[in-house]
Amino acid sequence: QVQLVESGGGLVQAGGSLRLSCAASGSISSINAMGWYRQAPGKQRELVAAITHGGKTNYADSVKGRFTGSRDNAKNTVYLQMNSLKPEDTAVYYCNAEVLLNGGVRFLEVWGQGTLVTVSS
Repeated sequence: QVQLVESGGGLVQAGGSLRLSCAASGSISSINAMGWYRQAPGKQRELVAAITHGGKTNYADSVKGRFTGSRDNAKNTVYLQMNSLKPEDTAVYYCNAEVLLNGGVRFLEVWGQGTLVTVSS
């Protein structure tokens, strides 16, 4: 029963910054890739940043140069530093992870419940 819990969302003015965290807990053997997704009102969920086990991150074009993904494998935690926030960044942000359970033989996709980021003008 692996669980991902996001934190760090909130209300910020345009140009401000937030740092999101996502911590995985449970009977985890290993975590491969982790990612951040977001879903804005009236829009489909989209990939924001994909972070490999080694910490290399690929970003959506809309956030390149503004967002930075990182992870702490010892803590089973991934972060998303968001700078120069824009109103169009307003969305619910979700954490995703590929998790290998203790004794497992295949990776499972696990999703967090999401954290709301609101960027005001």
